[in-house]
Amino acid sequence: MIKTIFFDLDNTLLDFTRAEAAALTRALRELDAPAEPWVLERYHVINQRQWELLEEGALTREQVLTGRFSILFRELGLARDPAQICGRYERYLSEGHWFVPGAEALLAELSPRYALYLASNGSAAVQHSRLKSAGIIPCFRDIFISQEVGADKPSPEFFRRCFAAIPGFEKETALMVGDSLTSDIRGGIRAGIRTCWFHPEGGPARPDIRPDHTITALEQLPKLLESL
Repeated sequence: MIKTIFFDLDNTLLDFTRAEAAALTRALRELDAPAEPWVLERYHVINQRQWELLEEGALTREQVLTGRFSILFRELGLARDPAQICGRYERYLSEGHWFVPGAEALLAELSPRYALYLASNGSAAVQHSRLKSAGIIPCFRDIFISQEVGADKPSPEFFRRCFAAIPGFEKETALMVGDSLTSDIRGGIRAGIRTCWFHPEGGPARPDIRPDHTITALEQLPKLLESL
């Protein structure tokens, strides 16, 4: 029986892809840099890879935050200050939110019945602002953001510190729900808890990262929980 659920935030509960595009477009235009769709897509790929390197322990958070823009500007042949655009981008990113379809209803349904916790690798100031804007903070017993926890998903240390902060925590009754195989699912596996991969696109997982369960829509989660 599941009692404790850890939720990822970005592209699990809040639509990060849409927020990213809006914030990046605004920041690029203010610095007189191109903001065409292909530029946004290239940044998305670069950014994703930089966060994966963080997850692997190859980069620090500070290196990721400015390095992604350094790479983008180098490819575009532009002389811009990576730190300047990073500051603008994160400020705009923190100003609003869009929900993943079904997220609001899911949290409203589950929060009275399960102990919900948030587990995110995002920047603390940005995530707290977006959570406040979305009005979902009361749904969670606690919020664990890697920058504040002092370790990043998928490291076992991140989850160990989360577990230690939860009175009476039991691994056997916990579930990690998230969209990222490399961060959420790998992290849950390493931490010894069950995992549920939120994968709207469908298709198989990686051979080396196998979630216990997969859902393609958030509406499927309550029924899955009842079966566990």
